Amino acid sequence: MIETPPWLDVVEGSGPLLVSMPHTGTEIPDDVESQLLSPWRSRCDADWAVDRLYDFAAGLGATIIRTRIARTVIDVNRDPSGRSLYPGQATTGLCPTETFDGELLYAKGDEPGEIEIGLRRERYFDPYHARLAHELGRLRGKHLKIVLYDAHSIRSVIPRLFDGALPQFNIGTNSGQSCDEMLTRAIERLCEASGHTHITNGRFKGGWITRHYGDPARGIHAIQMELACRGYLREPDEAPTEENWPAPYDPDFAAPLRATLQQILEACLQFARTP
Repeated sequence: MIETPPWLDVVEGSGPLLVSMPHTGTEIPDDVESQLLSPWRSRCDADWAVDRLYDFAAGLGATIIRTRIARTVIDVNRDPSGRSLYPGQATTGLCPTETFDGELLYAKGDEPGEIEIGLRRERYFDPYHARLAHELGRLRGKHLKIVLYDAHSIRSVIPRLFDGALPQFNIGTNSGQSCDEMLTRAIERLCEASGHTHITNGRFKGGWITRHYGDPARGIHAIQMELACRGYLREPDEAPTEENWPAPYDPDFAAPLRATLQQILEACLQFARTP
């Protein structure tokens, strides 16, 4: 029996769908938080309320894996070697030292070094991926093909990362390598029908999870969905501050987008069950 750390939430489903939530966590261990300049800044870039947005997924028979550890501690969706997933573009690393907006998380000279990064990887990164690989293997043993759906969100406007307002739905398939085109097309049609903007393999082509585990030849089809937060949260027009961010989650406001997301996960299941 694989061990489940107390900070890891796992729901074991029987359907051919695994929903990964690597960035919804906001917990920061005391020994790490004491090194950081601002508790709020250290949580600002979380995928706020994505776990609530997709809380219907278990009812569809999906397996769900979610870490409660904040990405500031260690980002389980980054290459563990430290290599950038987006060479030449602004991004954050395995153990981020700045926010999406470029604000420092640590005082100069206090950033985590190689030994500290190694400890965080051993404590948090490796157990997350051990459980993810275990669940993929379990599901693959039951089904000829499965879908790994990596659920994310991000503020709609972050000039340091991208120009203008991000499309509502950002589909990442590692430029078509991580999943079958039929699945991509099915999701694109649902996004288009929603009336919201969408793009495939634009600014976000999929992180480490999508790129590392997606292997259509072996029956594992991985896709990342990066949502612009405005579709389910009332994003402030001005830059985020402790007073205005994160915006409260309103189920009624989120309901239309949530309905489209349910259709998308149902399409994932239909794809996986189709010979």
